[in-house]
Amino acid sequence: MTRNLAVIVLAAAIGLAACAQTQQTRTTENDAIRWVESAAEFQALSLQTYNSAAERLHQAIADPDWSALPDQRAASTLPVAIIFDIDETLVSNAAFQRTFEPPFTNLKHHDWNRNYVATPLPGAADFANKARAAGVTLFFVTNRPCEERADMPGSCPQEATTIGDLVESGIAADSDHVMLALERPEWTSEKLHRRNHVAETHRVIMLFGDDLGDFIACSRARPLHPCREGATAASRADSIMQHAGYWGKKWFVLPNPMHGSWTTVE
Repeated sequence: MTRNLAVIVLAAAIGLAACAQTQQTRTTENDAIRWVESAAEFQALSLQTYNSAAERLHQAIADPDWSALPDQRAASTLPVAIIFDIDETLVSNAAFQRTFEPPFTNLKHHDWNRNYVATPLPGAADFANKARAAGVTLFFVTNRPCEERADMPGSCPQEATTIGDLVESGIAADSDHVMLALERPEWTSEKLHRRNHVAETHRVIMLFGDDLGDFIACSRARPLHPCREGATAASRADSIMQHAGYWGKKWFVLPNPMHGSWTTVE
């Protein structure tokens, strides 16, 4: 009887510990969402990012050797472009993160974007429109995937929704400049392929994103072509320092404590 009681007590203790851990995780996640939604510091960081980029804009346009892509060559005669990520870079999804029922699915995210007006990040539209007025072509590279839906026409109904989100955020966009994951077979969530596609026709002067993969290839724990091995926390930190001169000059990162490839590595 005593042994059985000990087993029961141990099982109960394990269960309580698991519940406490789950509650702690949820509290941490909720704090991250609340910070993005309501902290003045987050708003200030977003404005700081786009204001800093605006100070570099005309220098980047005027310098024919200026490129935000380390491997881009012979681009001095090409028209200039900026590549933006969308979610948590131009558009906030904090309200979706707060309200959706786990687990996350692309369908849930798409339905939410269809039914709610997009929330722009502070300073994003002002900078994007300033860059466009200066003659810069804007490309939007997002890992929202193209997926057929039985209840909607076309092979990529997510594209129209994404364009709508940008327009609601004050940034004009069209299908020629919005590049979703899986829009082409080789366009996986490894964004290198799409950045290279833009680089074929434009000198890319700036990159904006909230995830390391928006700037540096092979930043995910699960490797995708052409990456041969997954990233680690150490390899990601090394890649940051290898490109130290790009941050705040050609690369501009927005804070995102809610989700991203950083959550997958050890």
